Amino acid sequence: MSLDCGVFHTRYESDMGLRPRPLQRLRLGILALFVLVFPFVASPYWLDLANQVAIATVGAIGLNILVGYTGQISLGQGAFMAIGAYTAGLLALNFGVPWGASVFAACVVTAAAGTFFGLPSLRLKGLYLAIATLAAQEIVEWGMTNWTAVTGGTEAIVLPAPVLFGVRLNTGFNFYWLAVLAAAGTALFAANLMRSRIGRAFAAVRDQDVAASVIGVDVFRTKLLAFATSSFFVGLAGAMIAFHRNIVTWERFTLSTSIVFLAMIIVGGLGSIRGSFLGAALITLLPALITNVGRAIQDTAPQAASLLPYAQQAVFGVVIILFLIFEPRGLSKLWENAKDYFHVWPFAYRRGETRTG
Repeated sequence: MSLDCGVFHTRYESDMGLRPRPLQRLRLGILALFVLVFPFVASPYWLDLANQVAIATVGAIGLNILVGYTGQISLGQGAFMAIGAYTAGLLALNFGVPWGASVFAACVVTAAAGTFFGLPSLRLKGLYLAIATLAAQEIVEWGMTNWTAVTGGTEAIVLPAPVLFGVRLNTGFNFYWLAVLAAAGTALFAANLMRSRIGRAFAAVRDQDVAASVIGVDVFRTKLLAFATSSFFVGLAGAMIAFHRNIVTWERFTLSTSIVFLAMIIVGGLGSIRGSFLGAALITLLPALITNVGRAIQDTAPQAASLLPYAQQAVFGVVIILFLIFEPRGLSKLWENAKDYFHVWPFAYRRGETRTG
């Protein structure tokens, strides 16, 4: 009698399931329980950080659809987030559009802008495409600061607080549920998208666009669709930033924002939804961690504490370099390695080691 070893599926529904194994469903249940309990025990400070992580997760997943899954380099993340933020804010402030409708409109407008700036992808690849998206960043940034009749120039735009069923959503506790719902919905959509025909076309273009064209994939249409889909969620992240603080200012959407989000998906793992979340959490929480360390050693080592704020950018760069050297596939790969290890523990010979005795 032989014993099966491994994961075997006897139905297509099981094979296509997002979480087919009991342990996967258990981990998901624990995560869901943590998310539900967290806002009731967390301080306003940690609630604010959690909201920032959720918003960053939406933007990171959007960027990962373009860069990680389709292989199209983009340095215009800040620009597309700005389009989403300003569109949602101006519609709500100047035209009285309900905040929910203004957020959806911002996503659509940002998707259209992403499609337009994605047109050069027909003939540009790699570094040249990155420069083209960098041009988009500079154009939008110039428009934010100089188109005073619309954006107000360098002055901040103050928005009305979003209200749902008479409840203000701009508090940390109330906005938390909106941010978590948006992050979970974005992750679920992206997970299903990547298992669809469109998602497989994205991956084919990423791996080799010439081969993808040979097997019948419309490469240009697929690239534009990737830009549009990515920009839709990036615009959602920008609109959420606008209503989270009830203020829109150009300083939140500069080139450094684009670099930070690119770092999130590099550190988290390209082509991974889990990696988008892990990278967004690490890069968002790292400055807060350094700040808290500085406060903790303020009395015992005041000189070192005074230097820590200036070391944030250095630590940021060192983290990226270390991941590029030691684990280019990011935190997602480290998590996979840990799961693989405990999947076979304590039977070391299953990992290729020779049995003795």
